[in-house]
Amino acid sequence: MTVQSEQIDGVLQVSVQEDMTIYNAASIKDTFLNWCNSGVPELEVDLSAVEELDSTGLQLLLSLKAESQKRAFSLRLLGHSQAVIEVFELLKLSMYFGDPVVIPADWKKS
Repeated sequence: MTVQSEQIDGVLQVSVQEDMTIYNAASIKDTFLNWCNSGVPELEVDLSAVEELDSTGLQLLLSLKAESQKRAFSLRLLGHSQAVIEVFELLKLSMYFGDPVVIPADWKKS
């Protein structure tokens, strides 16, 4: 999985640079587990480059949220891409994750 990350003042800031689908689920899962085991108190995940999110990718995000609650670290999802917004809207998940979802003015619902 292609990810850019940096740690600033105890916050691990990561940017997912590829689609979250069944085709790369194994590497995504391993990456997510590494984040959970890193011991940082806060994790910010930028999803702006995710062009496709299928049910497997969604399950991985749900698992990451569950792990953050279990291990008591703060998780924030940022920069939701159109693909992520569409899935969250369809399944009414925005409230579950609790992060503000900014819909761009030029966004066209498919």
